[in-house]
Amino acid sequence: MPRLFGTDGIRGTANVDLRPPLAYALGRATAAELLGGSQPLIVGQDTRRSGDMLVAALVAGGTSVGADVHRLGICPTPALAFVAGHGPFGAGVMVSASHNPADDNGLKVLDARGRKLDDRLEDELEALIWRSEELASPGNSGVGREVDAHGLLDRYLEDRLGLARRAPSSLRVALDCANGSGGAVAPPIIQVASASVDVHFDAPDGTNINLGCGATAPQALAAIVAGGPADVGFCLDGDADRCVAIDESGGIVDGDQLIGLIALDRIERGALAEATVVVSVLSNGGLVAAIEAAGGRVVRTPVGDKHISDAMTVSGAGLGGEKSGHIIVMEHTASGDGIVTALEVLSILARTGKPLSQLCSRVPLFPQEQRTIPVRHKEGWEADRLLSAAVRDARSELAGRGRVVVRPSGTEAALRIMIEGEDATRIVALADALSELASQRLDRERLD
Repeated sequence: MPRLFGTDGIRGTANVDLRPPLAYALGRATAAELLGGSQPLIVGQDTRRSGDMLVAALVAGGTSVGADVHRLGICPTPALAFVAGHGPFGAGVMVSASHNPADDNGLKVLDARGRKLDDRLEDELEALIWRSEELASPGNSGVGREVDAHGLLDRYLEDRLGLARRAPSSLRVALDCANGSGGAVAPPIIQVASASVDVHFDAPDGTNINLGCGATAPQALAAIVAGGPADVGFCLDGDADRCVAIDESGGIVDGDQLIGLIALDRIERGALAEATVVVSVLSNGGLVAAIEAAGGRVVRTPVGDKHISDAMTVSGAGLGGEKSGHIIVMEHTASGDGIVTALEVLSILARTGKPLSQLCSRVPLFPQEQRTIPVRHKEGWEADRLLSAAVRDARSELAGRGRVVVRPSGTEAALRIMIEGEDATRIVALADALSELASQRLDRERLD
């Protein structure tokens, strides 16, 4: 049987390989495995048109085994995590493909703390999905109920408004909501922490989430900030668990530099737990160098916010995240939250009185190229002798002056390649060559 869970839940093209029967089975399995026989399930969604369809199937599945299922409605993933962890719920499911295109969707399962499942529990849940029809189904009097829980979103809103009130500024902010679920709460929160907020890409129609906007396409807001009066811009992704910033001149500030400036600020104030930052293997070497030069410690993990969170728990780190802009500030939240990241940056800008570009200059990044190559055979790339040899050659060429990371995507049918080094021209050439070879070798019906 194919593996269902990737690095961030179950994902696929909505109504093609991610269809209602799978969501129904997940609803039954989650209710049976995680609710302890009496706790309710909480479900949220982003703005994709397919969300209603998949939520309906989840509700049907959960209620069919006797669980009450509460619908939070359109909300950021971190909002669902907050509500799940501060209520009577035994688990939560977020229907979202996060930063992916609108045609995709996903199912992210959270435990009673609002955190993603550990590998063991995820494996057990997946096994139960395949035999969900074997689960007992009660009669009419034992069927669960669907509960409208939209009002619970106010709990998250009030908590984040509290954070915003602690760090008011006179800054003018441009906010890109990615036509996603962040638009439900982000504008009023950021308004409290700034002099003004101009909101962009907050007109979701079910098909335009992440389309030419948001954290995966920050160039749109960068052009707006460069030509307007804003002091800083923030781009969320479709479910608002990521944040990419725009400096006062329209420069794009990715997750690595945001992690760096937050880390340096906290190190200087003695406010970084264990003086430790957790990042993935894709994070830039320049970020690591800047943190270590300031007296901090950096721990690297495999890609995926679950790995970041686990390493933070083990190390006691107070800060962790990824280049994508998925950042965890443990003082405020145990999950990535783009709104919290924006508030952290606004607080630093207000406290220092320095523009974002000046702060980011303290975290100079090494030249780095990343490629995503759609392929049929992402898991088997190392078995291809030509591609494996080319990767080995690239690593030998860089030999201590750079890095090559090749990995299958955990969220789509693609291979991801990252190359980092001192010579920008050369790493572009290496990235292009490896990407072309990977496409030729791995995107065929039959391998040689």
